[in-house]
Amino acid sequence: MAGHSQFKNIMHRKGRQDAVKAKMFSKLAREITVAAKMGTPDVDMNPRLRLAVLAAKAQSMPKDNIQRAINKAAGGDTENYDEVRYEGYGPGGVAVIVEALTDNRNRTASNVRAAFTKAGGALGETNSVSFMWDRVGEIVYPASAGDAEKVMDAAIEAGADDVQSDEEGHTILCAFENIGDVSKALEATLGEAESVKTIWKPQNNVPVDEERAQSLLRLVSVLEDDDDVQNVYANFEVDDETLAKLSAA
Repeated sequence: MAGHSQFKNIMHRKGRQDAVKAKMFSKLAREITVAAKMGTPDVDMNPRLRLAVLAAKAQSMPKDNIQRAINKAAGGDTENYDEVRYEGYGPGGVAVIVEALTDNRNRTASNVRAAFTKAGGALGETNSVSFMWDRVGEIVYPASAGDAEKVMDAAIEAGADDVQSDEEGHTILCAFENIGDVSKALEATLGEAESVKTIWKPQNNVPVDEERAQSLLRLVSVLEDDDDVQNVYANFEVDDETLAKLSAA
């Protein structure tokens, strides 16, 4: 299993649900506001806003919160957020990508650098690790959407590139530029997705032991706890035995 999905699952189990949800809603709202401000508040005419709203709905964000975030973009008094990507290496030489939306680049850069340093890693220059990743669209469906064959057929018909199915659900990958068309075609066949977003997919993963995995999880946790950080990706993987220990810890 890839590190990104693994640490998401582990941290979800460990998270204080109310606090985690409140922070997640705040970050989703920021992305919605930025998307609406950069384009148009019309979901049908703004692909980025459509993805942001789909992501919010997938996390059960209330409709009023979503609309409030869209309306905020038209208010004129919204903070100006910059999109920033940080790249570096964590413990064990694992590559890490951090995406942020910030109104203060100096503050965010200082916080991200401190997190890497404390974890025994190092922040690098832009593009220092992203060349080892692909920017792709990710569409997730629950297992209830259908069996692996049904989802595979629907994905092929929709123009997707890859499907990964297990007992927990189905993850469909497509080209970054095709995510809007593919998600719309899948919705017509399988219904509304559980998640629709663009991600960084590592071309290769770095195997790590339990100790390194714990250090990486702490780094990711610190980064994701920062209000400015939207997404964190890491190209590590652990075996099933280590994963079970980390989940139980």
